This record gives sequence, structure tokens and C-alpha cells, in this order.
Amino acid sequence: MASILVFIVLCSCCSIAHGSDEQSFIVVPTSSFEPESACSRASVNQERSNGAVSMPLVHRYGPCAPWQPTDDKPSLTETLHRNRARWSYIMSMNNTRHGEKAVLMPTHLGNYVDSLEYIVTVGYGTPAVEQVVLLDTGSSLSWVQCKPCNPGACSPQKDPLFDPSRSSTYKPVPCNSDVCRRLAAGSLGSGGCVNGNQCKFAILYADGSITGGVLSSEKLTLTSTRTVNNFLFGCGHDSRSSEKYDGLLGFGHSSLSLVSQTAHTEGRVFSYCLPGVNSRSGFLTLGVPMNHDPAFVFTPMGTNPFEASRYVVSLTGNSVGGRPLDIKPSAFAGGMIIDSGRVVTGLPSTAYNALKSAVRQAMAAYPLLPNGPLETCYNLTGYRSVAVPKVSLVFGGGATINLDVPNGILVEGCLAFEMSGPDASVAVLGNVNQRNFEVLFDVEHARVGFRANACK
Repeated sequence: MASILVFIVLCSCCSIAHGSDEQSFIVVPTSSFEPESACSRASVNQERSNGAVSMPLVHRYGPCAPWQPTDDKPSLTETLHRNRARWSYIMSMNNTRHGEKAVLMPTHLGNYVDSLEYIVTVGYGTPAVEQVVLLDTGSSLSWVQCKPCNPGACSPQKDPLFDPSRSSTYKPVPCNSDVCRRLAAGSLGSGGCVNGNQCKFAILYADGSITGGVLSSEKLTLTSTRTVNNFLFGCGHDSRSSEKYDGLLGFGHSSLSLVSQTAHTEGRVFSYCLPGVNSRSGFLTLGVPMNHDPAFVFTPMGTNPFEASRYVVSLTGNSVGGRPLDIKPSAFAGGMIIDSGRVVTGLPSTAYNALKSAVRQAMAAYPLLPNGPLETCYNLTGYRSVAVPKVSLVFGGGATINLDVPNGILVEGCLAFEMSGPDASVAVLGNVNQRNFEVLFDVEHARVGFRANACK
């Protein structure tokens, strides 16, 4: 397969009636499960103001990636294992007792960097050196692997390691600076001095390994016409992973994120559209969209007090096949994190069980696959087409999104949801459900917007 996630291409001209609601199901051909081998241009519906900057965003294992994927691509089961490690970390932070000392700078990532799915290409240094980095809305500190690295200290990657000695704009951050002192107020050995008077950063993974190096300042090139001077990032000299990416671009809610560092020019607004088909590209945009775009639906943005870098919204309900599910509002009391790096969506137990049961009932014509990587997986061998029910999510303020059918609902024939915990625990909106939406993070006005069919 060409991707760890196998997507179904929407057959937009096919719909069938079930009961009185002819819009509740979409029929798709099973041939659309076949992976695509060539990169094609997506139908991108992108409406930007003149001042916004936009970059292509592609699936890391698809044919549009700057490198060709190899046979070391993880399976869906392996990906879900890493996603659950990511979620365990989030939950461990959320369960921190009230009143404990908070981490001021979000350097935690957990053992889940290799579960992130979407990449962009940026340039570091002068002259600019291309680096392929992962998009993550759940962390703020961007980093790349840097020279020098002792043998075995840095992970193999497709591109050469960034060499700060060849850049005329590179500067290590001194350990007596304000930002370094704020790092030192956290944990993990961040802050303080290394290599004389340089500020140390460290990122702890759930398995106990650490990515570390020097907090640095550098020129970041986003496009041929847009750069960020004095961009703070981690220049990593000890980073160990089996994945072959160059680093990470942090879009979290905290002060070290790219969003915060470009607030004076881009207004603390960014958006992305994750392509649902791995052979197409989406986009990542910094800056304000066109005013009063009626295609967006908005919901208020909150924060998690234990993980300030994460974006939180209120989920209030969902529906399957056009029918609202009977779920008490208290089940959603924990809020929902929007996470570009988690694949499947996690729901509290009552909401998850209600959605699972409704989907299974709607797709009762198809046999369940025993021992699948997720709880609800289908064996579609021998079927020429599949009828998939529409699934909707309702957020605070009444914002409702109809998930893309079917590649916003199914992944490798499995329902892209799992249980996140008991009722009132934190939910998480994974990237499958976000696909083909432009997801707009308007930090300045504390709201999140969704615009459908932005990169189909």
C-alpha cells in the first residue's frame, strides 16, 4: 500500500435512499480502496487574503511526498499503537492534580512523533536549506536535526542534517536569556547551559528517550517571498527515531510556536486542509482568510489548563445517517482537543458506544472483520460498492460538520473512532475526521472554523 491509511475516493454522483432521508448514505465503489501510485493535483478551494502565506501540505507516505516511501512504512496497527502512546501522554498531563507546578514552555511531545502524518517543506538558514518537517498542532517547539551529531546520536533522514556553521543567520540562544529561564522553569532538563553559554532544550518521549540540543535562532523560509527572521527552534544534536523526517513544525497554543512567533505579521491565525487521498496535496496557511466567508462554521476555542499548547473545543453531540444520537451533555464535559498528529478520533465511552452501534446498524449488510486493528472493521471482499452512512459532529455554538464520506469516516475499512476514556474525559479530534476540511485556528478571536471540500 502507498499509505498507512487507505482512503476511499468519494463517488459524488452516487447516493441512495434509506428510509425517508435520501441524504443519509453515500455509495462508494470498493475499487476506490486501491492505493494510488502517482501524485495528482488536488482540487484545492483556497480563499485567502492578499497578505496570507500558503504552503503545500502532503501525506508523509504518499507519492506527493518529497521522498518516495519505502517498505518500512508502519502498519495501521503500529500507527494506532503510537497514537495510543500519544493519547496516554495527553491523558497523563490532563490528570495532573490541580495546583501542581505547570510547565511554562511546552517541550513535551511524548512517544508519538512518528505518528504524525502530514509534512511541509521549509527552509532553514542563509542560504536556505530545505527541511521536510511534520505538522503538529499539539506542540509548540519546532526542531530539526543538526550537525554535529555523534555516530548513532541522530536518526537517519532523507535530507542532509542542517549544518548551522554554514548559515550566516544562525545564533544559539544564550542560557541567561529570558526564554531560556522560562524553559528552565519547566522540566526535562530544558533551560540551563550547555556548550558553555548556550541554552539547552530537551524533549521527553513516553518511552524515556530524549531529543535534545541547543535552543537557537535562525531565518526560516516559508515560501520564496515569505521568511521569518530570528525564528526560535531546537537545533537537535541527539535525536533518535526510526522515522526519516528532518524535524517538526510546532503550531501549538504557546509562545514558542510558529503561530505566536509570527503574530506581528500574520495575526495569530493559521489553517490547514489535510487531503483525504494520499496522492493529492492540501495546504497550510498562515494569515487571515477572506473576511466573512460564509462557508466556514465557527465554534469557540478554549484551552486545557494542564496542556496549554493544545487547542480545545466543546463537542456537544453527533449523528449517524442524519439521526442525532441520544447522548447526555455531561458525557462531553471534558472538551475535545483538535490534534493534527493523531489518526483516529477518541470519544468518551457513552458517545463512542452510541456512534459505534449506530454505524454497525447502518452497515449491517457487511460482515465485520474479526480481530481488526480497530473495534469496527469490515471485510468488503467481493463487494463492488459500499453504502456508508453520513456522520456529523456538533460543536459549541451549534457549529455542525458533516464528515467527508467516506475518507473522513473509514480508514482501511475500519471506523476511525475509538474510546478515549470514561464520560467527561477529554476527547480528541483525529486527522481522519478533519480530512478535506479547511480547519481554521483564529487564536486572536478564540475560535475554530471548519470549511468543507477545501482540498478534495
